[in-house]
Amino acid sequence: MSRTIPARRGHPVAAPSPQRKNSLSLRLKRISRAWQLYVLLAPAIIYILVFKYWPMYGVQIAFKNYNPADGFTDSPWVGLTHFIRFVNSYQFGQVVGNTLWIAVLGLLIAFPIPIILALLVNQLQSERFKKFTQTVLYSPAFISTVVVVGIMFVVLSPRSGLVNNAIQLGGGEPIFFMGSAEWFRPIYVISDVWQNAGFSMIVYLAALAAVDPALHDAAKVDGASKLQRIRHIDLPGIMPVVTILFILAIGNLLNVGFEKALLMQTPLNLSTSEIIQTYVYHAGLQQAQFSYSAAIGLFNSLLNLALLLVFNTIARRANQATLW
Repeated sequence: MSRTIPARRGHPVAAPSPQRKNSLSLRLKRISRAWQLYVLLAPAIIYILVFKYWPMYGVQIAFKNYNPADGFTDSPWVGLTHFIRFVNSYQFGQVVGNTLWIAVLGLLIAFPIPIILALLVNQLQSERFKKFTQTVLYSPAFISTVVVVGIMFVVLSPRSGLVNNAIQLGGGEPIFFMGSAEWFRPIYVISDVWQNAGFSMIVYLAALAAVDPALHDAAKVDGASKLQRIRHIDLPGIMPVVTILFILAIGNLLNVGFEKALLMQTPLNLSTSEIIQTYVYHAGLQQAQFSYSAAIGLFNSLLNLALLLVFNTIARRANQATLW
């Protein structure tokens, strides 16, 4: 029984139990023993709090008619007006449709390629050639998006581009790739795979390194081929990592790369290149519709959150690895 101590207003207050005190002291002792780890963790926590959680304070302008002179708190409240305006706008279907097209294509094409690359690189016997291959695949990730888009404009130029020169040598007509609406999505997805697939492969290579080599040795004794070992040993070994990364990719599905889409965007391909992120930029910064753009951004984030929750629940019911 925990004793009670008198409160200031005469109401008894339960004193902390000895068990609660002991658990708190044990936690403090654990922290003091590994204080170096907490010091290393502190910058990351501070970064997340300052740049991820603190800006959430400004989300309230999505429900207000924000005026910089009145500030966040004194701007008039309008509720869901900006959300309804976006849903009823004639650009809603086009913007959301373009975003979904690029996101789904990227998920179906760009997500499995790093897995395939990791499985292939893991089978290389020569360590020198393996390191060379990894370096070649990693390198594009260190090229900035601006440079990548600049390379695409040069290579795909209708006059002097390498691709169009090859087409003309084959007797075809030059194609204005960067100015064609139907070519925007394939070019975006292919360039994204070229730039990021090698770097995404690192996680799967790390997961493959944790697979017990004794399993491969036993499979070789039983006469299993490389494809059979990949199918029955490597893939099941990295499946928890694949599941976790797939759920995270679903939760980030509608966050299509803003920089590349904006840099590749031209008046000729606007019908397919205008996505949610570029639309928010045009409405929020260029047209100074801060509340409207904040509402669109919040709408996009809520959709991502809903997708994350749904697919995490599906994975948990299927007895797969989940985020929580």
